[in-house]
Amino acid sequence: MEQFIAKHQDDIAGVLSGFDRLVLRGTLRSIAYSQGMTQYLWNNHVLLKDFGSHVEQVSQRLKAASLAEANAVGRPVRYLASAEISKEDIARRIAAEDGITQGPVCVLTSVEPCRSFEIYRNRDTKHLELQPRVRKCLFIYHYLVHPVFGFLNARIQTWFPFSIQICLNGREWLAHQMDAVGLSYLRHDNCFPWIEDWQRAQQLMDEQLKVEWPALLDDIARTVNPIHDEIFRAHPTSYYWSTYQSEWAIDISFRTPEELRRLYPRLLPPASGRGAHQAPPQQQLRQAVRQSVHHCGQRPTCRGDHQHGRRLSRLSAQRRRPAR
Repeated sequence: MEQFIAKHQDDIAGVLSGFDRLVLRGTLRSIAYSQGMTQYLWNNHVLLKDFGSHVEQVSQRLKAASLAEANAVGRPVRYLASAEISKEDIARRIAAEDGITQGPVCVLTSVEPCRSFEIYRNRDTKHLELQPRVRKCLFIYHYLVHPVFGFLNARIQTWFPFSIQICLNGREWLAHQMDAVGLSYLRHDNCFPWIEDWQRAQQLMDEQLKVEWPALLDDIARTVNPIHDEIFRAHPTSYYWSTYQSEWAIDISFRTPEELRRLYPRLLPPASGRGAHQAPPQQQLRQAVRQSVHHCGQRPTCRGDHQHGRRLSRLSAQRRRPAR
């Protein structure tokens, strides 16, 4: 990548490298397996035969608490009959229509598959047993404009073990940072065709690597489940956060559309049937991030951005790995 940038530095207006899409998951590890969940029941003096009624009662309390803030401030709460509907499109439309620039946007709910537990009667031992099962339950999606991350969503599974998933975007986060310091920019979808000071913007992106992730994510978790401490008073537990999906993207903004138009054919993947020995020089660009070349988070090809008289190229690498 350094070689490519150095070779074309006279034609490049700026380079931006950092987080793109991030999906983080929170797990209550102490109750994520049968023995742990059994210990929770023991600490709360709940018999296996009463498991169903207990978890139903806790689930109803969690749902009410999770929706309370949105109802209190008059934000929309909508049930979606199909999990295939784009929740983000709905939330962004609501945010735009209502002019939401901070705080809660809306809450969307849908029934989806989840990993939980059920009581099973062992025919051999004649005893009740707690077993892991895949079932369906209500998921609650909170869409909000976070004071640090900007627009994001956080969902919680409303049946034990109450797993949480948070989706955010490094470019959205960067826009929030630039707004805070008064750095001007032009934005097109998930890309920045022009930034007043590219070096300062990169410094802001680098600051994203230094945040106290557990503290920020725990705070969001308290938003989606305000009664966590109450539920687990007899069996204290906290969320273990891991990275489910992460995307690191490199944006290269060229000074003129003509320059990227000249390079564009060489940035495309090789034509099918071409032998490895015939691979063009642009492989150094694609291989720099080991994955696909694409434009503004859309299709897995390199495309130009015609907005604002600039042309933009993006490379990204997707990874799945635990993160502490």
